[in-house]
Amino acid sequence: MRWRSLVIGLVVLRLSVSCVLWLAFGLGPNLSLGFNFHLNFNLHKLDLLFREETPTESSKGSSWSQRIHGPKYEETAATCAKAGEEPPKKKKSSYLRLFDGSEDEYARRYSSFPDALKSKMKEMAREMFYFGYDNYMKYAFPEDELNPIDCKGRGPDALNPAHQVFGLMQVLGNVSEFQRAVKLVIETVSFDKDSTVQVFEANIRILGSLISAHILLTDPKQPFGKVNFEGYENELLHLAHDLAVRLLPAFEHTDTGIPYPRVNLKTGVPPDSINETCTAGAGSLLVEFGILSRLIGDSTFEWVARRAVRALWRLRSNETGLLGNVINIQTGQWVGKQSGLGAGMDSFYEYLLKSYILFGEEEDNQMFQAAYESIQNHLRRGRDLCNEGEGDPPLYVNVNMNSGEIINTWIDSLQAFFPGLQVLNGDVDNAICLHAFYYAIWKRFGALPERYNWQLQAPDVHFYPLRPELVESTYLLYQATKNPFYLHVGMDILQSLEQTTKVRCGYATLHHVVEKSKEDRMESFFLSETCKYLYLLFDENNPLHKSGHKYIFTTEGHIVPIDKRFREKQWDDLFPCEEGTPSETESNNPSHPSNTSNCNRIPVEQRFALPLKSVYMKQIDHMVGLF
Repeated sequence: MRWRSLVIGLVVLRLSVSCVLWLAFGLGPNLSLGFNFHLNFNLHKLDLLFREETPTESSKGSSWSQRIHGPKYEETAATCAKAGEEPPKKKKSSYLRLFDGSEDEYARRYSSFPDALKSKMKEMAREMFYFGYDNYMKYAFPEDELNPIDCKGRGPDALNPAHQVFGLMQVLGNVSEFQRAVKLVIETVSFDKDSTVQVFEANIRILGSLISAHILLTDPKQPFGKVNFEGYENELLHLAHDLAVRLLPAFEHTDTGIPYPRVNLKTGVPPDSINETCTAGAGSLLVEFGILSRLIGDSTFEWVARRAVRALWRLRSNETGLLGNVINIQTGQWVGKQSGLGAGMDSFYEYLLKSYILFGEEEDNQMFQAAYESIQNHLRRGRDLCNEGEGDPPLYVNVNMNSGEIINTWIDSLQAFFPGLQVLNGDVDNAICLHAFYYAIWKRFGALPERYNWQLQAPDVHFYPLRPELVESTYLLYQATKNPFYLHVGMDILQSLEQTTKVRCGYATLHHVVEKSKEDRMESFFLSETCKYLYLLFDENNPLHKSGHKYIFTTEGHIVPIDKRFREKQWDDLFPCEEGTPSETESNNPSHPSNTSNCNRIPVEQRFALPLKSVYMKQIDHMVGLF
């Protein structure tokens, strides 16, 4: 009887506290009692961030991450302190003042962006690209990459990135350099080499760039200027076909249809090849292979890519609907059971949605919407609404694919692509919140560490290889909202890159985001993606935005038109004899994504005020240790 009385007493006490909070602060249904998630979220009072008073003893040491994991993950003040920094002095402020109509520090900084400054940033992005590209062509071509500190090339020439910048040359309006790059590739590139490549990288970097350039070259409307030239006879398409044929052995001799991760361009799958691959590597081939199939009228390439996606989808967890990150291609057993949005999984989700947008295959949308629902149910932590209520800021964590329980306390920089994908799916609110979290990390370090530990408020892996994911999401959010906040984000990123990564012959990887030490490497995606999204962010009048055509970017930033040619089937069902196709598993809330940047879809207050209320921006800044 005593324990029953104790339980009843605790329940009554909690309800009493809830009523008091309701009456005193109007929290109402926004009070987070932890019922929406597997892990308990305690009430996080936002106004504590703005009070002048010293925190009580009970609140000391109670960090954002502790409220996720509970007391067993205790931190000391020294653990979360930034090395060499003194804690900033708190300004006199008030949680309620932020809602009385007066302008606060966030509104003052982010609510406008002059046209003259926009032009200046556009020119800075243009100069950044040409500084890197000219030095690559001078010191490294035709090798894979540039060592920007030593001014030398690195790597074999099997996957040289000269053709990866085709799309950016068109975006910049540099017709002559685009044509020169095309001719260089036609004259110098051959895939008849004894070279072993990653199937995933060869597909997204090389196959995608060749297909994209061919489509834009042969577009009769020529929206980027007259880029086609006399004598072009589909050589880029022939190169793309040749490369894809050399990648096909990866799909042979696997019991599941999931491809091997590597092939030799001459001999096929190496004898010592492992039987394990990551979900993104095996499941992110459908866009490029599908376009190629529809351009040449051969269903083989789309068939093998779609078979791999279906195989992975069928092996998802029956309990959560989630997939793992590493799988055995022969047994179909999950070797890595981590489910997240970053490395090893990111582009799998991206290509489910983009394949639907490009090809109109309903099963792709059904798979994506079901996957998205599982992500929201099991990976997302924090308050229900991004811009309303009390509780912790939304965050997507790494969990066990079967149980949905958190398995580590880090997230990686590749996950910063996800807000952009949420924009394409029409979930702008969640995109705004997650993007704000990654931007806060950037503000603290002037870069995104490869892995960030939200428990310790510190990097787990310190290097930053000039990745584009945060810039991409910033660009897409600006296209969706036209909010000047995102121009400020782009300016911060651009200026940080100029100040901390520029070296003698290009831009170098940051070895340590705190110490700002460098590594002698400039990866090709810096030119093909990071610079491209930065330039497009500030170029409102670019033909990409004004031509009247709809485009989508591949995962490597190559431009592909949303063309009715790709939505018309040239063959019957690729899997006519299969029963129980993935399309039978639908989301409980099926929806159709947005493939346009239609500002009318966005509430007025998100287009003309801060996209996220200042109190929540400050909460996120506090969460990453900015103050």
